[in-house]
Amino acid sequence: MNQVSSSNKIPKTARGKRTRDKLLRAAEVEFGEKGFHEAAVSGITYRAGVALGTFYTYFESKEEIFQALVSFMSHRARSWIAERVSDAPDRLTAEQMGLEAYIEFVRQHKGIYRIISEAEFVANDAFREHYTSFAAAYRANLEEAGNRGQIREGDYDTWSWAIMGMAVTLGMRYAEWDESIPPAQIAQTITDLIANGLRPLKPK
Repeated sequence: MNQVSSSNKIPKTARGKRTRDKLLRAAEVEFGEKGFHEAAVSGITYRAGVALGTFYTYFESKEEIFQALVSFMSHRARSWIAERVSDAPDRLTAEQMGLEAYIEFVRQHKGIYRIISEAEFVANDAFREHYTSFAAAYRANLEEAGNRGQIREGDYDTWSWAIMGMAVTLGMRYAEWDESIPPAQIAQTITDLIANGLRPLKPK
């Protein structure tokens, strides 16, 4: 089911792009609430407020829009975080701002966990791309910070996957399951862990 959108279906007009985005946003709700197998193209078009035929102007099938949705949501999450950390003065501040932004994003898009988890089996190419693209960008940011002396040198690739893993499970715990703790508080706690590890602090 790892289909790739046909190039002739990519809209070339602003109106077409808006309609395609509307379908993807509707698909986020449909798949997020019902899961891949129970979701329907008719449910997507109903939520989007467009005719059923309009769907097939942009996508060949439910499988195709699902794969496109994984990429769409991955891009939105990365853009959301990148915008929020753009003014960070150093890497550790960026870590804190980025985690806070990620938790806020998940709280607004709770279906992302169901969609991404199902993608491993329904659209594995998009699933792998979601994580590898995140990790590649993360690794580049850590390496740049290391070159600037903001963090110590190390295995930036492994570190990027480890920190991402924390973010994913934290988002599940404090965004998908429970919103009682402010994102800023969670981000501050985890940034302290990243910065200082688990070693006892040396006496002052």
